[in-house]
Amino acid sequence: MTTAPLAGRLDGLLFFPVTAFAPDGSVDLDTFRAHVRAGVDAGAAAVFACCGTGEFHALTPEEFRDCVAAAVEETAGRVPVVAGTGYGTELAIRYARLAEEAGADGLLAMPPYLVVADQAGLLRHYTRLAAATSLDVIVYQRDNAILTPDTAVALARTDGVIGLKDGHGDLGLMQRIVSAVRAEGLDLLYFNGLPTAELTGAAYRAIGVTLYSSAVFCFAPDLALAFHRALAAGDDTTVDLLVDGFFRPLVELRDQGRGYAVSLVKAAVRMGGLDVGEVRSPLSEPAPAHLRELALLVEHGRALLKEAGA
Repeated sequence: MTTAPLAGRLDGLLFFPVTAFAPDGSVDLDTFRAHVRAGVDAGAAAVFACCGTGEFHALTPEEFRDCVAAAVEETAGRVPVVAGTGYGTELAIRYARLAEEAGADGLLAMPPYLVVADQAGLLRHYTRLAAATSLDVIVYQRDNAILTPDTAVALARTDGVIGLKDGHGDLGLMQRIVSAVRAEGLDLLYFNGLPTAELTGAAYRAIGVTLYSSAVFCFAPDLALAFHRALAAGDDTTVDLLVDGFFRPLVELRDQGRGYAVSLVKAAVRMGGLDVGEVRSPLSEPAPAHLRELALLVEHGRALLKEAGA
């Protein structure tokens, strides 16, 4: 297990910016830069560029490299930049090396494309990826890449692997992983990576998983930061108020459309005044009725902040 500097720098609310596209469909680097800059200025603890919310799946290698480089330039060392990588092992290594060349501080390793591998195959995949660059790796557990506790222990022993982000949502499995790694005298950073992680923040915190990514931070950093502060301080009144009045309804709205975990977030960024463009195919834009509901929900969330004095 590595003790490289990135592990000590990931402390706070994690920002996963959307990738901006111009009307002709090309990457809009100027707007992307503005989005990253605004997030860091608002208090993001790290920038995770070109990951799930950033439509990694839709970017060419060249676009990916340019976006990661732009994020590195805009953060200017104030916070770390972690870049997504994925697909099969060889492509994941290619993206990892592009991220390293662009100046990223680490990698978020998303599940291999399409195939369902066994544990030995997953371990080989992440071990090779970690060895391919000098960048630290956070493994993203979800979909077709679900780890056993034994595999998590093996990853904790792997040089270059510093963390595990859980997008699967099985708290029993996560508790077993945390326990197994701890029992071996090892350590990993653990992240709640479920969509709209605030909804499950208290549950994950109870098993020692305090870091999480906030899609809401992309479009309403005031709401995201107020919740983060309340959760860290044990302010259950404010946590419950925001969960009941904003985050739960947001999840219910998100679940009304395929791909809304990305397209709804991107629409909300546009509503806030930054034209980051639409999502790329195969994703689709949210229905107009859902956009109206989203606008009202954000307005209501901010009214709740005033009520709580947060």
